[in-house]
Amino acid sequence: MPLYYELYRRGTLGAALTDSLDELIQAGHITPQLAIQVLEQYDKSMSEALSSRVRSKAVVKGNLRTYRFCDDVWTFIIKNPSFKFDHETATADKIKIVACNARRPGE
Repeated sequence: MPLYYELYRRGTLGAALTDSLDELIQAGHITPQLAIQVLEQYDKSMSEALSSRVRSKAVVKGNLRTYRFCDDVWTFIIKNPSFKFDHETATADKIKIVACNARRPGE
């Protein structure tokens, strides 16, 4: 079992990294095992950076359409959300929030 959640791989940066690693594997420049190590380091680095460097807080209000709790991961779908930050407000049509425990089960 990986030590960190792999959810950051689904973002723009993680998808670009995965695509680049796939190209390097196809070209024979790296092994699949090295690509896995790189992705695991990416998961760890993203988790540590977000937990230690991000201090912003926001209040989210909207219409909760769906919520789910599976494998210690919460997923929320919110329609017409409004975000309040310290000095600004933002809105959207729909958002998906994925929330995980800071520590994996068994830690």
